[in-house]
Formats: sequence, C-alpha cells, structure tokens
Amino acid sequence: MADDVLFEFLHMEMVSHIYKDQASRGEMEKDRATCVSTLEGMGFRVGQGLIERFTKDSPSFKDDLDVMKFICKDFWINVFRKQIDNLRTNHQGTYVLQDNKFALLTQFSNGKQYLEEAPKYLAYSCGLVRGALSNLGMDCVVTAEVSLMPSCKFQVVIQKI
Repeated sequence: MADDVLFEFLHMEMVSHIYKDQASRGEMEKDRATCVSTLEGMGFRVGQGLIERFTKDSPSFKDDLDVMKFICKDFWINVFRKQIDNLRTNHQGTYVLQDNKFALLTQFSNGKQYLEEAPKYLAYSCGLVRGALSNLGMDCVVTAEVSLMPSCKFQVVIQKI
C-alpha cells in the first residue's frame, strides 16, 4: 500500500518537474510535445528493464496475443497492483487495454473535471507498455485515451515489418 502511494507521488512529481522545466523556457505548445516525448522515453526505458525481470523465468510466448495477455495480467499487476479490466483485439495487430480505475488518475478526479490534464499523466505509462513490448520483440505504437476519469484506454498498434 505504501509503495503504491510513493510511486504515485513520484510519478506526479516527474510530470510536474518536466512541465515546469519546459515552461520556464517559453514556447509552451512546442514544449508540450517535448514533455510528452520525454516522459514517454523515461517510461520506455523503465518498461524495458521491468519486462526483463518479470519474464526471466517464464516460457517464451507463442504469439502476439499471448504477449498481450501477459502484459494485461502479470505486468500490469506488478506495476499497478491490479489486472487490466478488459482486453480487446481485432486480430490484425490492434489491441485495446481498458483500465476502469487507472491508478495514476484516481488521485485527480472522478468525472470530467480535469480531463484536459489527463494526457500528460499517461505518457509515462504509454512508454512503460511500449518499452515492455519492445523488449519482447514487438515494435508498436501505444496511445492512451480518457473519456471519463479515472477510466483509461490504451491502444496498442503492432507495427508489422
């Protein structure tokens, strides 16, 4: 329980620090993309490291769906202390992971009060997922969408080579 709170505070401070650092330089619209990219890059590296540790004793995965099930169950439980609530796929490389009570948004609001602020708090998590999948050999694009806080949907599009 205490670990969860520490991680949430650390995450909020990372976002706050990066946005304040960029705001002090001016040109906020261009810097918003830089902030999101910085947070996503940090998450990417952490996701790579975490997935190495979580999969060291597990057997190899047989397909993309197996990997996504692992992300939704084991990876998500280890990082956010709960499973993804819903996993959907079109069986053509697009997956939607839905978390109805996303841990990094529950401290802000229930409803639509801070909806416009939500994306900056999701960039790190998108990077976590992308980094984990990258280390498992899946090149992908991860985006997040919030329509009602604290519910969140992550869309993972696998890039076929």
